[in-house]
Amino acid sequence: MEIINGLEELRKSYHNTVLTIGNFDGIHRGHQMILLWVIKKAKELEGTSMVITFEPHPVKVLAPEKELKMLTTFKEKARILEAIGIEVLLCVNFTREFADLSPDAFIEDVLVKKIGAKEVIIGYDYAFGKNKKGTTELLCRRGRELGFKVKTIRSVKLDGDVVSSSRIRRLLQKGKVNEVSTVLGRAYSIEGEVIQGTGRGSKILNVPTANIKTPDVIVPREGVYAVRVMAKDSFFDGVVNIGRRPTFGGSDVSYEAHLFNFSGNLLGETIRVYFIDWIRGERSFPDALSLETQIRNDIERARTILSAKHPKLI
Repeated sequence: MEIINGLEELRKSYHNTVLTIGNFDGIHRGHQMILLWVIKKAKELEGTSMVITFEPHPVKVLAPEKELKMLTTFKEKARILEAIGIEVLLCVNFTREFADLSPDAFIEDVLVKKIGAKEVIIGYDYAFGKNKKGTTELLCRRGRELGFKVKTIRSVKLDGDVVSSSRIRRLLQKGKVNEVSTVLGRAYSIEGEVIQGTGRGSKILNVPTANIKTPDVIVPREGVYAVRVMAKDSFFDGVVNIGRRPTFGGSDVSYEAHLFNFSGNLLGETIRVYFIDWIRGERSFPDALSLETQIRNDIERARTILSAKHPKLI
């Protein structure tokens, strides 16, 4: 997949470009429906499938006080889009100046003159331009005038609720990662560098762990999870504890992974943790031996879960 960072870097035209526009945070099943239509139409036209997205997320520019935590970093978003089959990713630098662009200016200057869009595929509630005054109706009308088609895709619903990034955030805050897998169409994951820990896992609890640097994305609620871990280009089953280590009087949140059937040193390596299911909440134990016994039980519970559940890993 070709990645273009900034409109100013778009220096060539593409044949019969079929595109979609949005933040695509999480790239959940609703997003995927749109993306698959883009790919399908591009193949029909023997053209190019393209996604236009924005960095940083508009909320971070227009309402930074909300301190929005992302579901996917740009790097992660690009990785998933490539896996799905998108050919070109155009990342627009989102600034207040860009936010003030009128809907008509965006359509004429960006979609038509800069890109030469043949077809635009969007969600039914898509809004764009200054103060989000650009509607699907406007886009359809301008498309007829300027020579490109517009297709709107209805929202995807699961269990009666619309699939959305905010729904995924709520589920993660409750630790319901199994439900998150259903909404995403894949297991939710975080990536991080393995850093030096306290050494308690190996020396005191006899369960060696990889301590992960604080991820850049939202993480599930504190607790213990059954996970699969990509490390050194291989997958390993395991457990992860997200928490403050209350048994040892900890205060900062740590991310510790124990990989089954792994021996070696991961310090300095980047690993990816896929959350499969919740095991329990974090709690304080009277002593290290009690905690070790619980961890052994957690490991057995994780083995049972992981033998039965196999969400897609991307």
